Amino acid sequence: MSIDFVLPRTSFHFPTSGFSRRMSCLLAIAALALIVMPADAQNFSIVNSFTGGTAGQGPQVGVTMDRGGNLYGTTTRGGYLGGDCQQQLGCGLVYKLTAHGSGWTLSPLYAFTGSSDGNMPLSRVVFGPDGALYGTTQSGGIGCNGDGCGTIYRLTPPATICRSFSCPWTETIIHKFNGFDGAMPSGDLVFDQSGNIYGTTQKGGMDNEGTVFQLSHSSGGWTLNTLLSCTFASGLAPQSGVILDQAGNVYGTTYAGGSGFGVVFELSPSGSGWSEAILYTFHDGADGGYPSGLIFDAAGKLYGMTFVGGVNGRGTVFQLSPSDGSWSLLVLHSFTGGLGGGTLLASLTFDPAGNLYGVTTNAGQNGAGNVFELSNGDLTYTDLYDFPNGGGNPYGTLLLNNGTLYGTTLLGGMDGLGTVFAVTP
Repeated sequence: MSIDFVLPRTSFHFPTSGFSRRMSCLLAIAALALIVMPADAQNFSIVNSFTGGTAGQGPQVGVTMDRGGNLYGTTTRGGYLGGDCQQQLGCGLVYKLTAHGSGWTLSPLYAFTGSSDGNMPLSRVVFGPDGALYGTTQSGGIGCNGDGCGTIYRLTPPATICRSFSCPWTETIIHKFNGFDGAMPSGDLVFDQSGNIYGTTQKGGMDNEGTVFQLSHSSGGWTLNTLLSCTFASGLAPQSGVILDQAGNVYGTTYAGGSGFGVVFELSPSGSGWSEAILYTFHDGADGGYPSGLIFDAAGKLYGMTFVGGVNGRGTVFQLSPSDGSWSLLVLHSFTGGLGGGTLLASLTFDPAGNLYGVTTNAGQNGAGNVFELSNGDLTYTDLYDFPNGGGNPYGTLLLNNGTLYGTTLLGGMDGLGTVFAVTP
């Protein structure tokens, strides 16, 4: 492996013992941010402000769009408010946003009840080859001391045309994690050309350090195959999903492991199993640490972000290029300002011209995150929008459609319970 430059390692660490602890840390940091700067709102608009209750709150992942321009997403809380969900401010919601004139209308599609059907969705919903929506929940299902180890679900619309505000979709659980085969799934699901599903769990597996899995559809059911059961050497806590190349190889990142700050890995079919290759190990130096999700460019190079490290200790945007059987890392940008760059869940987004777009969770001028562009060619960094203190913290991957970027924030909006937003570069 090679790296363009190396500086002394930055001492900037986050706990790796679970998502909830990291999330509590991040929210505490955001609440302590004191600098409030006016933001240029000319290219920014709020698509939806979540109001809590049955309308949902706290989205932590991005949105998906159908061919009609409707947006679909999840909130971690809100929705169903009975039973144990009442104590948790709801167990999460799948929603649809439909454009009407100059505004958008939110329609709840499915509210999780926190039991066998799942609790706290922490992945985008994606459309499968059959036109249904697929996603995961962090808990619910079975196992894991009664809280449930998480689920993979499928949602289908009503059989007849819906003419009212609320027309719930039908949920089918296609897998309940039991701890041995994974726990706490997060990150986007992805389909291969044969209709198999791939994803990651933060916990569970042989050493309870997370898994990469495949679900195969056959005879009307689904069978889970564990492609990787994580160890420290292989990387710990994969949480951002995976991507596939044309040959069927699987690529992803782990939040920790390796030297302690995460790795980029490749999984390749090998006989009756899968073999892992570590493409890069992060060291929390100039290269960064705690990587999030990956994307490919047309030349087969990988791109991603790190949450810490880089020249300023605030995270990086990186590129990994294959060459003669190995991979070389290039730092494209080191974040400045704020309390940490990157985001733990999101991937970058390309436009047709090759420009990169992404979000930071706690960077930006106000320490509440921002939307940025990294131009193709000269790698000019442009801060497209800075979220106000207490009104931001975007975590999810941006969706680009007709020149507009759509994303979500954990906080902000009319009631401070999160938003879906739009930014025009």
